[in-house]
Amino acid sequence: MNTTTRASITRLNPVSRTLPVLLAMEDDAEDVGRLAPDDRLTCHVHGRWIHQCVASPVHVNPVTRHRWCRSCATALTVSVDELSGTVTMSCPRCGHGESAVSARLIVACQASLAAARAQAAARVA
Repeated sequence: MNTTTRASITRLNPVSRTLPVLLAMEDDAEDVGRLAPDDRLTCHVHGRWIHQCVASPVHVNPVTRHRWCRSCATALTVSVDELSGTVTMSCPRCGHGESAVSARLIVACQASLAAARAQAAARVA
């Protein structure tokens, strides 16, 4: 299966797309193997920007380690600061819980925040 990099996501040009259009585009790109699920800016389950719903229990997966601390067998807590644009995930027990997949999810959330901000600014302009 072909996966993508951050550069290929920018080809979808999220700033110039409405959320419903970007959701459909990402669904199509994922279905044909042009977009890795971890690189999505939108959530196909909730129909929202990924940063808006990443804290949902639906986004915890012990097998893939999405939002999961293997050592503590605990879901990571998520903090999304929309003002500063920061996203953090940590284990409520040990304070760690880092994994490559959670790092990718953090990057996707930060890109989602930036795209949502840019769309909001474009609507105001």
